[in-house]
Amino acid sequence: MRTDGRLARMLHVLVHMGLLGGKETSERIAQMLNTNPVVVRRTLGALREYGIVESEGGRGGGWKLTRSLDKVSVLDVQRALQEGAILTAPISRDHPACPVERASNSVLETAHAAAERQLLEMYASTTLADIAAIAVANQDQPPVTSR
Repeated sequence: MRTDGRLARMLHVLVHMGLLGGKETSERIAQMLNTNPVVVRRTLGALREYGIVESEGGRGGGWKLTRSLDKVSVLDVQRALQEGAILTAPISRDHPACPVERASNSVLETAHAAAERQLLEMYASTTLADIAAIAVANQDQPPVTSR
């Protein structure tokens, strides 16, 4: 199953936009993300509905942040991209009368609810300025790669 990388990608783009202090076109952002400008416009459109970015058409137009980096939390961006729970428990409904399935589901739902609360707290308390500060502090460090 493919994971949804929109949050990480939008955080990346928004922090760059904030650090560079200007506008970016959908085409330029699409090049940065190796995707299609239509996908960028659709995704940034969701952020516009939440008041995170605005767009300006015509020559010299593009997307820009409506607030400073310290006024946008990771949770703001997450909520613009997805309503509802971030983590959903992988429960089974094959045998609803089975006490083992009900018990397994209960354990999974409880664990996921606790993780969701902690994740929401961290997302709400982390701003794009925090991400920018980490990036600036680590700019002389080699990139971390997964093995």
